[in-house]
Amino acid sequence: MSSLFAAPRPAAELLLRGAHVLDPRNDLDGPRDVLVRDGLIAEIAAPGSLAAPAGVEQIDAEGKHLFPAFVDPHVHLRVPGEEHKEDLDTGTRAAAAGGYCAVVAMPNTVPTVDEPTLLRGLIATAKEQAHVRVGFMAAISVGLRGEQLTAMAELRDAGALGFTDDGKPVSSAGLLRRALQYQQLCGGVVALHEEDATLSGGGVMHEGIVSATLGLAGIPSISESTMIARDSLIAAHEGARVHFQHLSARGSVEAFAQAKARGARVSAEVSPHHLLLTEEAVRSLDTSFKMNPPLRSGDDRRALIDALRDGTIDCIATDHAPHARDEKAVVFEEAPMGTTGLETAFAALYTELVLPGELTLACLIERLTAAAALFELETPTLASGVQANLCLVDLAASWRVGESGYESRSANCCFGGRELSARTLLTVAGGQVSYRERSFTLSAA
Repeated sequence: MSSLFAAPRPAAELLLRGAHVLDPRNDLDGPRDVLVRDGLIAEIAAPGSLAAPAGVEQIDAEGKHLFPAFVDPHVHLRVPGEEHKEDLDTGTRAAAAGGYCAVVAMPNTVPTVDEPTLLRGLIATAKEQAHVRVGFMAAISVGLRGEQLTAMAELRDAGALGFTDDGKPVSSAGLLRRALQYQQLCGGVVALHEEDATLSGGGVMHEGIVSATLGLAGIPSISESTMIARDSLIAAHEGARVHFQHLSARGSVEAFAQAKARGARVSAEVSPHHLLLTEEAVRSLDTSFKMNPPLRSGDDRRALIDALRDGTIDCIATDHAPHARDEKAVVFEEAPMGTTGLETAFAALYTELVLPGELTLACLIERLTAAAALFELETPTLASGVQANLCLVDLAASWRVGESGYESRSANCCFGGRELSARTLLTVAGGQVSYRERSFTLSAA
């Protein structure tokens, strides 16, 4: 049974002429013609060398970049139960607009995705509505309460890609150990939101100078790093595979790196907002900067960038967390945690890390696609004979975030109002055209 689901649409028939093709895994970095037939990459050849077969749309892509489309292992699509924030239609449109061909949805919904019937209903809806392929995580514990394991084998049989109590930690070491034992019987990735609630308490931002200045309750970074250290040891003891979600602090990077060095089967993700922003942004008391884990210090940010560059941190995840406008339009302490990010991830990271020379473009593309292998999915690549999962991007295009609205139903983006470089023009996901930028539609048709 497939672990990714999307609505069927006509197979792509395209000839992209003269795009600068960049695929670090295939050692591609230069101008090429790329022919897509019946949703498959049929041929990659020197620019100007391919003739367009009858019925194939030709796109002048000279001066644009063509990448393998991205994979996001951590998004909140708010279904079931909170469709006023997002749903499978709007959330996957946002993903396509950001250059993503696949996303992994979290189960901390209302109700929680903790039983097979509910999961099968979500999969059926994805097959009707999703613009890019969606994988669904199921809960580790019933109701995310950390008391009783879900029926993990039955959930896997129903189509769960893996298991997580995202939004809440698995506080009980014993329960986590049993979950990892079951994982080795039924398969699937176990992904962990690492937070010791007895340390984070009622905190609303990073514990430090800024929280003290603002008089806001802080969340210390050790609430995350101590849990990573604990759970790495449990995973190693069981010989189990664990993925750590949204690392945010230097101590977490150090604990994770030590676990990797000891041979633990662990991987980790980092989010764009933790790579690009710090606690200083919270001085504005703009609730778009309230997320969990919180924006931390400049030193923490530096550690995350270095770990992403050297490969210690494996991949990038947006933790796309939409909220309705009225839910965020309250005082900082009362606002819900989370920021949207699917439509801005690549552009923000390209603008703030690649252009200044912090990361190479090839490294960024590799990290934006690396989650596929970690979640036992096919990694997007630009090679003849494979399904087309690609995005065409104008790196020179400048745009202001939110100026023309969002594909997402929600607008709580921490990069809102920023001027960014790089605009996604076209996304092909699962062999189907899932997104065209509006002005590009007119010029390419």
